[in-house]
Amino acid sequence: METKTTVKFFSVVDWEKEQDYLREMHRRGWKFVRLTALCFYHFVKCEPEDVIYQLDYNADGVEHKEEYVQLFADCGWEYLQDYMGYSYFRKSASQTDGAEEIFCDDASRLQMFERVGRGRMLPLLVIFLCVMLPGLLRSIAQGEGVLAVMLGIIVGLYIYLFARFLFCYRRLRDRDK
Repeated sequence: METKTTVKFFSVVDWEKEQDYLREMHRRGWKFVRLTALCFYHFVKCEPEDVIYQLDYNADGVEHKEEYVQLFADCGWEYLQDYMGYSYFRKSASQTDGAEEIFCDDASRLQMFERVGRGRMLPLLVIFLCVMLPGLLRSIAQGEGVLAVMLGIIVGLYIYLFARFLFCYRRLRDRDK
């Protein structure tokens, strides 16, 4: 069996791009098998087919995993795996109208986004405020140029991701009104 591994990074607000990537790979004849640490996507060769991939962030779903997976199975979604709080599902586009999603409305999508915020962004904010920012300020004050630059890059990346998260959250919230 022919396999393929790719390395791709998607931030917490790029779940739709990740879904599109997996769908496109399946269209090219590479069926998603699993995602492992450091953003390694594993695929097996298959017949090209249009398959819809959907992600749901539900870190609390582990407590009620059987019911959670069954809910999606009842709607025809195949459960694939969990990774970093996200659950991966797929369904052949031929079983749908081609635009089916696991979220039936913007309110459900907004709830998922709020779960991402509580599960990922809030803990990162605490780490950022308690560790990264003081470390950056101390490095600057002590004249440690290389360390200050490295911490500055990390702080800048976090601020960028957090701003994107807030922008996407507000866009979804405003769309729901």
